[in-house]
Amino acid sequence: MRRKIVKNIALVLLPLAITLLNISSAPRKTEFAIKTVVIDAGHGGHDSGTRGKFLKEKDVVLKIALKVGGYLEQYLPDVKVIYTRKDDQYVTLDGRAEIANKNNADLFVSIHANALPGNTPSSRKNAVKGTETYVMGLGKSKKNLEVAKRENSVILLEENYEERYEGYDPQSDESLILFELYQSSFMENSLNLASKIESQFKDRVRRKSLGVKQGPFWVLWRTSMPSVLVEVGFLTNPSEEKYLSTEQGQDLIASGIFRAIRDYKNEIESLN
Repeated sequence: MRRKIVKNIALVLLPLAITLLNISSAPRKTEFAIKTVVIDAGHGGHDSGTRGKFLKEKDVVLKIALKVGGYLEQYLPDVKVIYTRKDDQYVTLDGRAEIANKNNADLFVSIHANALPGNTPSSRKNAVKGTETYVMGLGKSKKNLEVAKRENSVILLEENYEERYEGYDPQSDESLILFELYQSSFMENSLNLASKIESQFKDRVRRKSLGVKQGPFWVLWRTSMPSVLVEVGFLTNPSEEKYLSTEQGQDLIASGIFRAIRDYKNEIESLN
């Protein structure tokens, strides 16, 4: 029965997967330059994302995203910065990727905040903390899949989501087989940027880093450039929620992401 379900899902979604693979294999810009960066503040509007005792994910990641963009605009004036949202509005996952693709972005950085599920004992919630940065991939751990399923589940808030996403079910383990079709020519560069972000968090910002991970995130799958998804901390951890609520904490996290992008840009362009 399980095999039949998987086969049916694959048949329904195979045309979409082929389309996306064609996008990924399309000719790329030949010059090694970072000219356009898309900064994506996760969630927004009626989608609040995860929650702590007093913080909503959509609010804190927007503040951090705007700070990252501000640093880029100030210190790298040759880079065009595009935001998927600059206020409390809802943007679909497809819409976020479309913004990056239509603007021929050279980097896509999606910013989120983490949380443990509601049925997790509060003692464990208080203990688990740290940053982590994801690149597109199936990932090997159950936790990685659960994080991806949580972020992908915002699809269910969209009108006509079954038609828009061609039957993709973000809650289904079987649907994740589609991501096995993804062969990214951007994996190496995505991993490079992700590693730089986590190094900044650990070595400069002095945050606990949980490392670079892979996960089947829809928004990373649909972008046709190096892309990362940054989880800046756990809102279910009281100390991290407090840190992320402060101007200083937001500034330090944003500056860490900025410096990683700057260092990545300098490295890539040194190859010319």
